[in-house]
Amino acid sequence: MLRALRIGTVVLLSAYLVVVAGMYFGQRRMLYMPNPTRTQPASVGLPSMRERIIATPDGEKLIAWSAAAKPGQPTLLFFHGQGGAIADLNELLAKYLARGRGVAIMAYRGFSGSTGTPSEKANVADAKLAHAMLLRDGVKPADIILYGESLGTGVALQVAIDHPVGGVILDSPYTSVADRAFELYPFIPVHLLIKDAYESSRHVRNVRAPLFIVHGEADVVVPVEMGRKLFALANEPKEIVTLPRAGHNNHDLYGSFEAINGWIDRLRRQLPK
Repeated sequence: MLRALRIGTVVLLSAYLVVVAGMYFGQRRMLYMPNPTRTQPASVGLPSMRERIIATPDGEKLIAWSAAAKPGQPTLLFFHGQGGAIADLNELLAKYLARGRGVAIMAYRGFSGSTGTPSEKANVADAKLAHAMLLRDGVKPADIILYGESLGTGVALQVAIDHPVGGVILDSPYTSVADRAFELYPFIPVHLLIKDAYESSRHVRNVRAPLFIVHGEADVVVPVEMGRKLFALANEPKEIVTLPRAGHNNHDLYGSFEAINGWIDRLRRQLPK
């Protein structure tokens, strides 16, 4: 009996270690789910946007799309989520363009034709290159609004810490990837093992730009409690809108687009004349 118990314990422990090792070595495949297909913006209904190539210091080439703002309008610099392709956001980008906003979006490494492999370090460094691209285009820092979607909220916050911007929009943000992973896998010491933690609860404290958070209360991918916690940690000026019936990717159906544009318009009215 005792021998059988010991054997069972060894088997269970071995199985646990296999699971932990599998998650450790496969964590980036779980975190990043890129669609590598390169698409021209005009082919998805965005004729006013043009493809750009951003060269990185380590030899990669990133795909970006951009369209200039109408006079007096800001430019939204988008950082997308963990999966798919930037073409998936065509309808949302078109809505902002129709409002006269400028729009720019960069594809992380491995996404949408960008070369290389994504990681937190690479994504943040590349996002700063996209910000620099807009400055070279002549866009003033006060006219750049960072827009992070899901995973991209952790990227946007880190750009905003040391790069001047007019505002930051966080769409379905998390406190950290490690926190969310621990909620999903409480039996694994993810905080010790995770490579790309995106510690937004730490970074948000250092952001001084105006901040707007939007989150669906029915979000099962990133619970709304994480957005509320991040909001509590953020500096003023800040606003949050939570939408009772909205999930993770559908809150534009419940008023988020109008709420975001209302915040942008209020923000712009406060600029010096």
